[in-house]
Amino acid sequence: QLQLVESGGGLVQPGGSLRLSCAASGFILDYYTIGWFRQGPGKEREGVSCMDSSGARLNYTDSVKGRFTISRDNAKKTVYLQMNSLKPEDTAVYYCAAGRWDTCNSDYDLSRKPYGMDYWGKGTLVTVSL
Repeated sequence: QLQLVESGGGLVQPGGSLRLSCAASGFILDYYTIGWFRQGPGKEREGVSCMDSSGARLNYTDSVKGRFTISRDNAKKTVYLQMNSLKPEDTAVYYCAAGRWDTCNSDYDLSRKPYGMDYWGKGTLVTVSL
């Protein structure tokens, strides 16, 4: 059984912060690229961030650069997304995903329809509103 389970979503005011977690089970997380994606109301799923298996390469979509931080703790088999300075347009269901070790390389395009990820969580809702 291979599984990713997100948690940490909720309601937050604009300018606030939230940390999402993604617990992995059933596989060795060390070997995988990890990523966060989101799907807002009436929108397609889009890439937010990814990190390669070594943790050496990190990518962020332009709209979250400087505000969001992806990280991993392989010992805890957990992936995180720290979100600061949240905006209403960040409202979405957030999904974590895992793919082959080299998916998050220099050519990975977060602006494209999500690709290259093998495992997906079911999502956690983040609502940014007054």
